[in-house]
Amino acid sequence: MVETKQIQAQYKKMTETPIPKLITTLSIPTIVSMLVTNIYNMADTYFVGTLGTSASAATGVVFGLMAILQAFGFMFGHGAGSNIARKLGNHDISAAKVYASTSFWASILSGLGVMILGMIFMEPLVRLLGSTDTILPYAKDYAFYILIAGAAMTSGCVMNNILRYEGKAFYAMIGLTSGGFLNIFGDYLFVTKFHMGISGAGLSTAISQYISMVILLLPYLQHKTQSSFHIKDISKQPQIYQDIISCGLPSLLRQGLNSLSTMVLNGTAGFYGDAAVAALSIVTRIVNFLFCIALGIGQGFQPVSSFNYGAHKYKRVKDGLLFSLKLGTALMICLSVFSFINAKPFIAIFRNDPKVIAIGQRALRWSSISLILMPITMYGNMLFQSVGKASIASFLAALRSGLALIPTILIMHAIFGLSGLEKAQSISEVISAFISLPFMIQFVKNLPKEK
Repeated sequence: MVETKQIQAQYKKMTETPIPKLITTLSIPTIVSMLVTNIYNMADTYFVGTLGTSASAATGVVFGLMAILQAFGFMFGHGAGSNIARKLGNHDISAAKVYASTSFWASILSGLGVMILGMIFMEPLVRLLGSTDTILPYAKDYAFYILIAGAAMTSGCVMNNILRYEGKAFYAMIGLTSGGFLNIFGDYLFVTKFHMGISGAGLSTAISQYISMVILLLPYLQHKTQSSFHIKDISKQPQIYQDIISCGLPSLLRQGLNSLSTMVLNGTAGFYGDAAVAALSIVTRIVNFLFCIALGIGQGFQPVSSFNYGAHKYKRVKDGLLFSLKLGTALMICLSVFSFINAKPFIAIFRNDPKVIAIGQRALRWSSISLILMPITMYGNMLFQSVGKASIASFLAALRSGLALIPTILIMHAIFGLSGLEKAQSISEVISAFISLPFMIQFVKNLPKEK
């Protein structure tokens, strides 16, 4: 009876709470989680930066490996979460548990698979990710611990996303922020005090990921969620896997192409030395940090759109999209101006190398301008993913992460050299926004009329 009342209360919350209040409430824990997550990623960059330019560049190289692991985690996480939210919106709790269990255990296996293959092919892997001869030893040391943490990263993504899609982002925030603060402390301890070098930063990341995984698991074990991860609920039906993969494919494409784009960017930047690789890696981390606020709003919008789409409350889906776009764009305008003005000191925080600062300053200013358009490119992908329109979501995800970015990197590099690389990510964002916007407008126009 108590459980039934909790389910009813959750349904009422997701379908009746005013849109601005609901999205804001769901966004704040997600924003906090992402800020802390990005801070601890930047902490790795900061502490490793004290070891030299090549070591600093190695964190950017291995970022591509983390993107591969996150690609599987987000695929299963968003794939499960989107289906779970729509099933809960339609009062089908037993189906939600099947999607949750199937995705969780599949993510564990994928993380272990990447770890095993990565260990076997370590050197060719880090070279493929963009490592030069001087960066190689640092990248191998760092990648070893990232691979060890593979299963924790993938399963953590699943648990985090299911909590968000159930409207319980607070629990996700606790798990992610706990891991984030532990990683920052670990970086300080292992790198600065124990003098373990880049291996210390990697070890800190691995430990914090597993602790975060355990904390994220607690709400499920304590029955604070409608989803669970029982082995008996793992599906044997191909349709369930098809549903998960089709809904999660945009995330796989987005993260996978992010990894490929990072490889291409690192590879082309390598022609100009380790300083260029380090600078562009630092810029990527800073931009990810700034954008995580708008991304958090989008992730607050996703469960609202999924749940209400499943409950056939289409006006709330439209209102949620418009509110998120307005709020996200307004915040990005403010952050764009701030980062443009402070580009030089931002880069200098991570590496006090004149070459790194000069390249990074120019690249960050170009990226700052394009921050304004990021909500359009990202929210379009998130909208279609959340309502189960996998083909459009996959295209928009691929567009921003690679289809527009990779050709832009190669063309700009071929024509303008290093100067082109500094501008490539910004130009790609403009292209992606102009292509994404018509899809979003058409979707809103074609939403069914509520009965």
